[in-house]
Amino acid sequence: MDTSLTETEWKARLTSEQYRVLREAGTERPWSSPLNDEKREGEFVCAGCGAVLYRSADKFDSGCGWPSFTRADGEIIERPDHSHGMVRTELLCGNCGGHLGHVFDDGPLPTGKRHCINGVSLAFEPESE
Repeated sequence: MDTSLTETEWKARLTSEQYRVLREAGTERPWSSPLNDEKREGEFVCAGCGAVLYRSADKFDSGCGWPSFTRADGEIIERPDHSHGMVRTELLCGNCGGHLGHVFDDGPLPTGKRHCINGVSLAFEPESE
């Protein structure tokens, strides 16, 4: 995992909202991400380090207000999250350790998983035509 940047360097690289979510495990407002409506073919990469995390083929409309995927395509770290009086599984970028969101067991087949991801944690790279 690339954790070589200092917090000062992260603050210079990211917007204040990206920093709050990726580095401080914040959550963006539901329905605020333009990536909710992204339908093109391509890759969703970590907004912090550029690592490929998800593919458009695994994205679905979960109705939860955040971009949702059935599975990751890149390296993701899962860890228990007991914040806010809940028991959840937090998802982190396997390259830079940035907070992405959480995974739940209420997604569609074939995985039954819903990776509920903060759009501000991602950047979209459309497939070249």
